Amino acid sequence: MPHESAKTKGRSRPHRRILRLLSVTAVLGLLATGGLLVYLYQKPLPPLGDDIRSKLLDSRGEVLAAFTSDGRSRDPVELAQISPLLIKATLAVEDRKFYGHVGFDMKGMGRAVLANLESGERSQGASTLTQQLARNLYLTHEKTWTRKAKEALYTMQLEMKFSKDEILNMYLNEIYYGHGAYGIEAAAQMYFGKPAAELDLAESAMLAGIPKGPTYYSPYNHMENAKKRQGIILSSMVDTGDITAEQALAASGETLAFKPRGSQETAALAPYFRDYVRAQVLQLLNISTDELEQGGLRVYTTLDPDMQQAAEEAVRKGMDAQSELETALVSVDPRSGHIKAMVGGKNYRTNQFNHALATTRQPGSSFKPVMYLTALSSKEMTSLSVFNSQPTLFHYDNNRKTYQPRNFGDKYLGEINMRQAIAASDNIYAVNTIMKIGADQVAEMAVRMGISSPLQSVPSLALGTSPVSPLEMASAYAVIGGGGVKYPVTAILKITDSNGKLLYEAPQPQGEQIVEPGASYVLTRLMEGVFESGGTGNRVASIIKRPVAGKTGTTDTDGWMVGFTPELATAVWVGYDKGREISTTDGRRAAPIFAEFTEKALENVPPKIFPIPDGVVSVYINPQSGKLATAACPEKELETFISGTEPKEYCDEHGEEGQASSGEEQTPAKAAPAEEEHSLWRDIKRWWMN
Repeated sequence: MPHESAKTKGRSRPHRRILRLLSVTAVLGLLATGGLLVYLYQKPLPPLGDDIRSKLLDSRGEVLAAFTSDGRSRDPVELAQISPLLIKATLAVEDRKFYGHVGFDMKGMGRAVLANLESGERSQGASTLTQQLARNLYLTHEKTWTRKAKEALYTMQLEMKFSKDEILNMYLNEIYYGHGAYGIEAAAQMYFGKPAAELDLAESAMLAGIPKGPTYYSPYNHMENAKKRQGIILSSMVDTGDITAEQALAASGETLAFKPRGSQETAALAPYFRDYVRAQVLQLLNISTDELEQGGLRVYTTLDPDMQQAAEEAVRKGMDAQSELETALVSVDPRSGHIKAMVGGKNYRTNQFNHALATTRQPGSSFKPVMYLTALSSKEMTSLSVFNSQPTLFHYDNNRKTYQPRNFGDKYLGEINMRQAIAASDNIYAVNTIMKIGADQVAEMAVRMGISSPLQSVPSLALGTSPVSPLEMASAYAVIGGGGVKYPVTAILKITDSNGKLLYEAPQPQGEQIVEPGASYVLTRLMEGVFESGGTGNRVASIIKRPVAGKTGTTDTDGWMVGFTPELATAVWVGYDKGREISTTDGRRAAPIFAEFTEKALENVPPKIFPIPDGVVSVYINPQSGKLATAACPEKELETFISGTEPKEYCDEHGEEGQASSGEEQTPAKAAPAEEEHSLWRDIKRWWMN
């Protein structure tokens, strides 16, 4: 018996050792788990996305947008501002046990593990809302064990640091609902044009189904899939007791009033400008996209938020949302070169290409002012220079080549001067002008004015056959509107890091006098005629209640309106991406967009006349003879010239008939001083605007 007792004791020792080992392991496990929990509780979570994203600020120093690669549209709201039906629909389909678990659905995870083992792939998951939030906030969606481990840790931290309501609120503001909309408020506005608080049962079930597959379940892309998903969610809500079967049936049969896709708001104000600035920041600081997006930079820009809003409204009003016709608008302050507004297309969500920077568009007749500025500044021509508007075959390149332009509608005006040619956009006069002053000189002037696109020094350059971008055209017109002074086009004022340290600051604007102020002013006066009776911009003149100068341009594929006030130089383009021909109606969309924008953007700025520089003189001339008018001339027009280029001879076409009844000799009309011109012009404008 003692022998057997010893043997029994010998056999029991391994069991006791195993028990002790298990006990120690359990204790160590508990200590490790406790330590991990304490560590996770004390360890701060990574900054939320909006805290680390670099920001774009407008000219007032207010945040305009965040730099993100996804172009997300977010409008965070409190949980109380979200329809309870949407909350119930989301929980019913995504996480029924949300308020009862600690971040993980253990049974669901077990079922997913078995299914994955059976299939041999990680094809199924059982993510709770907290896990989804952790993934969306801090991680990628790649299916790796490393990512899943990190997700688990972040999930525990979220559950420890936030209440269930806070987690649910964060989730509903973060989840993706398709078409650039992140968060339920952005989704409700995009799909239904209403706040999230006003969503009914049918709308809530529809939206709650989209995050599972934002493209596959999008009602815009696949309505049939979206309706099936809506039905599944309504059934789930019946199962959870949130609604009755009758309510589900009624909601399923409800016809939903979706907003037309083309009428959706852009992802954020000025998305094209944001992308334009993004490219410049990457180049200026020589950093990567990740460093920009997650670096906490603050990029201060020149954009005026009110003017940008006016630009986007003008585009929405002036364009057909259902058409493929595209547009661009860019506006520059002639006094500084600062970009104040930029719209690169009709709808950023559907087309992110920035047409304001596209250098493949022919400016047509909107290029002519560049040529006329060259002619005036050379003093070889004045506003009274005459050419015959008639079908003409031009010879160039030592008579080895010919060019025969046509006027629109084959309308020819006979002998006309520069003022008449600009107002009527006469092509024959324009080509005569470039043949006289030289295409090389025009191309050189264009470069000096800010046009960097390659230009062909041929007669057709006068008619805008060399492609340029809307931004280049706005820059060139800013020179005219700025008294012949060119400022570098600027979008970024300064960049600071997350601690406020200055990383970049734009130089103070230093204007370069490209041409003498007199030449720019004379051309400005001529271009004002485009908006007067007989001018190609006359049909939108009633919209603009202030002095404005500009030029239209139309080609087979492009429509333009480029113009300026003393405060803004703006280019508007319309056309198709594929370069197909535009209709006359399409080509005429640019001018109303320009007019609507200009008037709205400057609604709080009192109208101003263009400042009159030194070096110009205004005289009364006889429009028929082009000579200085006398008291005998029945018609007199006030015309402005660069000093020294005004006519020197007096009109002698009216002879004795023009003399006063007293028999005294007629005295010629004298040059009008600048003050008289200022007053006369102001009176005319006041009458025009009334």
